[in-house]
Amino acid sequence: MPRTKGSKNRPKTNNDYASQITEKQETIASLNTEIVSIQKAIEEQKNTLKEKKIALKKAEKEVASMEAKKAKADAKAAEEAKKVEAESVVKKLLASGMSADEILEKLK
Repeated sequence: MPRTKGSKNRPKTNNDYASQITEKQETIASLNTEIVSIQKAIEEQKNTLKEKKIALKKAEKEVASMEAKKAKADAKAAEEAKKVEAESVVKKLLASGMSADEILEKLK
């Protein structure tokens, strides 16, 4: 004789709500502690980022200052080179017998 539909095939459920509530509360507590630790890590990373940005700005300012000093020194060296070259040209022209007035005319 065939069985009636689902008469003995149903799994028996045990409605132990107290243990399920306890498990879920433990899960909630562990998630809350993880969230707190993640938030602390984020704050630490933000502080580190802020420090690194400050250091970067400081380094960029130093580089800009050094570049300006280098440009100034290069300009001064170029001017000195021109001065030395002009003096050598004047000496050569004087040695060749030109007068100072003629040399000034050539330099203009």
